[in-house]
Amino acid sequence: MSGGIARGRLTEERKSWRKNHPHGFVAKPETAKDGSVNLMVWECVIPGKAGTDWEGGYFPLSLYFSEDYPSKPPKCKFPQGFFHPNVYPSGTVCLSILNEDNGWRPAITVKQILVGIQDLLDQPNPADPAQTDGYQLYIQDPTEYKRRVRQQSKQYPPNL
Repeated sequence: MSGGIARGRLTEERKSWRKNHPHGFVAKPETAKDGSVNLMVWECVIPGKAGTDWEGGYFPLSLYFSEDYPSKPPKCKFPQGFFHPNVYPSGTVCLSILNEDNGWRPAITVKQILVGIQDLLDQPNPADPAQTDGYQLYIQDPTEYKRRVRQQSKQYPPNL
């Protein structure tokens, strides 16, 4: 059965997440209108860290797993146009642990991915920019950068 390894691992990840996950985070497989669950696409929410300009925002993120998971990392995407130096205009996150040629290891869990992305939000990596706007403001106009981040955080309130 192709994809058995990926689906088996994702089933275990889902069980583990349900038992123990960081406060404010959401990670669950996509559910179709007919109620069927797609383990290969997860809908997630990453809360902005307290005490940062990201605080108060609850940022939607999709994880797209391939049949090669966990040998290959999932693609992680924020909504298109998400403002951050390490997020491509398409919404794809640029982070070393998500790079299959660089920092990815099959032992990395969904929880570690989401916490890593939360850390990246407030601690961008200027050595690996993915979008011009976010990068230039982060480097050249930190005050305007912080204003844009706070503005974006308000666009993603908690889902109450």
